[in-house]
Amino acid sequence: MSPQVQFGLWVLRYVCLLFLFVLGILAPGRPRKPYILLVNEDERDIENSQPLLGPPNESTWQGFTKKVRLLLPYMWPKGSVFLQLLVLLCMGLMGLERAINVFVPIYAKTIVDYLTEGTAWHILALTVCMYVFLKFLQGGGAGATGFISNTRSFLWIKVQQFTNREVQVRLFSHLHALSLRWHLGRKTGEVLRSVDRGTSSINSLLSYIVFSILPTIADIVIGIVYFTSSFNAWFGLIIFICMTLYLTLTIIITEWRTKYRREMNTSDNEAKSRAVDSLLNFETVKYYNAEDYEVNRFNEAIVKYQVSEWKVNATLAMLNQTQNLIIGLGLLAGSLLSAYFVTENKFKVGDYVLFGTYIIQLYTPLNWFGTYYRMIQNSFIDMENMFELFGEELEVQDMVNAPELRFHAGKIEFENVHFSYVDGKEILRDVSFTVMPGQTVALVGPSGSGKSTVIRLLFRFYDVKGGSIRVDGQDICTVLQASLRAHIGVVPQDTVLFNDTIRNNIRYGRVSASDREVEEAAIAADIHDRIVSFRDGYDTQVGERGLKLSGGEKQRVAIARTILKGPQIVLLDEATSALDTETERNIQASLARVCTNRTTVVVAHRLSTVINADQILVLKDGQIMERGRHDELIAKGGIYAGMWQKQQSGTEESSDSDTERKDRSSEKLQPPKPALRKGH
Repeated sequence: MSPQVQFGLWVLRYVCLLFLFVLGILAPGRPRKPYILLVNEDERDIENSQPLLGPPNESTWQGFTKKVRLLLPYMWPKGSVFLQLLVLLCMGLMGLERAINVFVPIYAKTIVDYLTEGTAWHILALTVCMYVFLKFLQGGGAGATGFISNTRSFLWIKVQQFTNREVQVRLFSHLHALSLRWHLGRKTGEVLRSVDRGTSSINSLLSYIVFSILPTIADIVIGIVYFTSSFNAWFGLIIFICMTLYLTLTIIITEWRTKYRREMNTSDNEAKSRAVDSLLNFETVKYYNAEDYEVNRFNEAIVKYQVSEWKVNATLAMLNQTQNLIIGLGLLAGSLLSAYFVTENKFKVGDYVLFGTYIIQLYTPLNWFGTYYRMIQNSFIDMENMFELFGEELEVQDMVNAPELRFHAGKIEFENVHFSYVDGKEILRDVSFTVMPGQTVALVGPSGSGKSTVIRLLFRFYDVKGGSIRVDGQDICTVLQASLRAHIGVVPQDTVLFNDTIRNNIRYGRVSASDREVEEAAIAADIHDRIVSFRDGYDTQVGERGLKLSGGEKQRVAIARTILKGPQIVLLDEATSALDTETERNIQASLARVCTNRTTVVVAHRLSTVINADQILVLKDGQIMERGRHDELIAKGGIYAGMWQKQQSGTEESSDSDTERKDRSSEKLQPPKPALRKGH
């Protein structure tokens, strides 16, 4: 056959390969249904569907360019010359491996020819030594772990760690930058599973593309060119047919399997999410004797996951068998043809050995190519949830070149503020008020009236829909969020502590504070004596979310944390509404010390706690219905007066129950025996 015809067949082969690759990119992998999230907002319940695993008709390769562009900053370690040199060295070793893969079969052929031709011993021995040395560098075969491959893997560890660290840190930073609205609707267990799978998949993806796919393609191209030039067209035709069938079936079956992988991920997320929710609500489960119910729900989720897992593994086994059959048939045809030419004296025995060695070396990366294709596809599927997290837009963002807040005295102004969590359902309507420096303003009203929303808008958890909020004459939407929040301290109604020591939880108000400053803040919050009565004192572990402390103890820790921060503006969001009367009075005294000479905004449920406020605002349906001091509002006989009368009439009935439960909060953390406290 003429060289022109052979070259034409070679070009045709690669045109077909390009067509198959494009087919693989466009082939759809279809999940069966989206995921539904219930987003619990401040004063409204919103049902918002968010497809965590991609649109139902989207291919795994959909948005491939966008995904790769997102990964590019992590593929080249900027700012580290050492890591960049490691990357270049690894690329050089990978090229050296390709050259060795060419020479190993050639040296095997040469040895056989020397043996059959009776070549001198010193030449044969030198050739054998060179062959063994090349095999040592190569390993057991293409793709096996030889000296060069192991060296490259060792050098790549630092680069891989850099990529892993950069992705996780950036994603963690992005999650913290997301709005309160998103965090109220998240499923913690599901998010953590998405992050874990996504970051590990990035490492796998980069490794497969750089050190598996590219070398495999190079080996296949080199092998085809070599056989086309050194053997006749029949061998090229055998290789072309086998590669076409192999790649076609691999792509079709792998894309068909995609839907089962997506289903398995969805079931896995659901199982882990149920487990996390159940453990976080451990006390609620106990209250209602629901242990069996929770275990059964978790078992159902695991069974559902295992059904999808079985489909994934079964289809994988089918794909492997199909690939092995094609490779086996191709090897059989080529070996028979080569053996026939040897018997016809057209080939030497060494040529048969060369074909057998090279064809196996060629098919080994081709066999792994199917695995790499599946693993890359699975990595993209596993990363889809993580890309969804990266794709979450920041609802509250700083303006370009936004200045820092220039704090003077702490004057707060709300001017014609409108706000809604959902379009068409306004929470605040035309709210206007002013808090002068050092004054205390109380927000009261029925549930759902927008009191807590005012606090969140002032802290800039959300941006207003209309109007403006100013601090010392500066619109808070135009200044840096960090500079605004640095001057604001918040004591929430439900204090959540880190699973750490009491000392570190207080120090969170100012992480650079000394132990002495931490203790002074605890003294000011009237919690120091209680802390030192614990066996471990300030080193006492508070448990997850601070569950080992009582409600009053957690509130005092939160107050101490705020005192340590030293803010000029203090926001109290119903900080004592869930406490008994005596604990509430003690904490009110601590709060009074915190708020002295500071601009304060208080959201209150019990009106008795705000009778000394400089101004009381009565909210109803998102509007300020009344405003004034306590005595003025009582004299008006309006909404506030009615609320005051109802609470006063219920005081005597509730006081007994408050007294009964006032000591109940101390059961979780028992102080040491009196003898151990005597020295204090």
